[in-house]
Amino acid sequence: MNLPFRLFACALLVTSLSACLKEPVDDGPGPGAGKKTAVFNWDKNADSTYVSLLGNFYNQTGKYYNENSAGKQDFHYWRNAHALDVLLDAFIRTNDPQVKTRMDELLEGMRVKNGNTYINHFYDDMEWMALACIRAYEATSDAKYKTTAELLWTDIKTGWDETWGGGIYWNKERKNKNTPANAPACIIAARIYQLNQQPEDLAWAKKIYQWQKANLVDPVTGLVWDGLDGTGTNKAWKFTYNQGVYIGSGVELYKITGESVYLNDALKTANNALSGDFTQGNIMKDEGGGDGGLFKGILVRNLMLLITDGNISATDKTKFVNFLKLNAETLWQQGTYRPSILFGSKWTSVVTTTDLSTQLSGAMLIEAAARLKELGLIE
Repeated sequence: MNLPFRLFACALLVTSLSACLKEPVDDGPGPGAGKKTAVFNWDKNADSTYVSLLGNFYNQTGKYYNENSAGKQDFHYWRNAHALDVLLDAFIRTNDPQVKTRMDELLEGMRVKNGNTYINHFYDDMEWMALACIRAYEATSDAKYKTTAELLWTDIKTGWDETWGGGIYWNKERKNKNTPANAPACIIAARIYQLNQQPEDLAWAKKIYQWQKANLVDPVTGLVWDGLDGTGTNKAWKFTYNQGVYIGSGVELYKITGESVYLNDALKTANNALSGDFTQGNIMKDEGGGDGGLFKGILVRNLMLLITDGNISATDKTKFVNFLKLNAETLWQQGTYRPSILFGSKWTSVVTTTDLSTQLSGAMLIEAAARLKELGLIE
């Protein structure tokens, strides 16, 4: 039985998938393996994470992904938007039409679970869905993904006003504005501009970026702050999430404009993101489960964008590649529960059940390692 068919067969048998998950393609060493002799088959390891996502989280009836691997069936919009992104990673890597089927099912499942609409109370949640759909359209040319992204983008823009000098609100209560609602919106505007070449989208990207940089980025260190409201700026919350999306916004604007200021901003924040505020022993910090479980994956995805699209020096590229490589090897050796292939919020420890958010961050890291391997940047 070939791998695509085996993956599809397992996905169809959701109720009995625990029997399928015998670590079918885990070719990496287990805990205690000598670092000098460790050999990782990242492509097959990524296949394992895909099988695990279907087997441990997929809600066959609702066509979405459950809150956790223990069977809690609560639906979370933004976590499922990232699930679409992770499915897309697998599709790009394998070109397996059955993965595309899972993407299409999730697109429809999310609409139904969200009240038969993609429009949501939270601007940042919609932004993640828009970003996933833009990538899906670019990879598949399936117009329904572009249509969904443009629908969401139209609504997201209504979140902007001139309170506090501009910026997009976090949600429709319109009480605070933060990095999670602004930096991803900049990325959306930049990517839609690259698709449609409409000047107003580039103007939006630049406007959002300038507000973000002026209000929520430390000009000295590049540390990205969380948000602001009528009481001032929240500089205490230091999340990998915020660093990642600002890096991504800088890279996207650099790609369009060629202006080095955007790339330099991204590099400053990326270098700071490798510091002690966000790492312990060069491993990304534990930011808990729930929503926090997704934060590291967002930084991983945008560090990858910096590596692949940032036109950075060989020295900088090697530094970020080695950082992701160390994290991926550590997660696979020390933080993977077998045979189910589950990831916890701390990449040096094993858990027996986990949240979808946390699983997705680990999956993003393993998919990133597979991509780095494909590019010849790691062994």
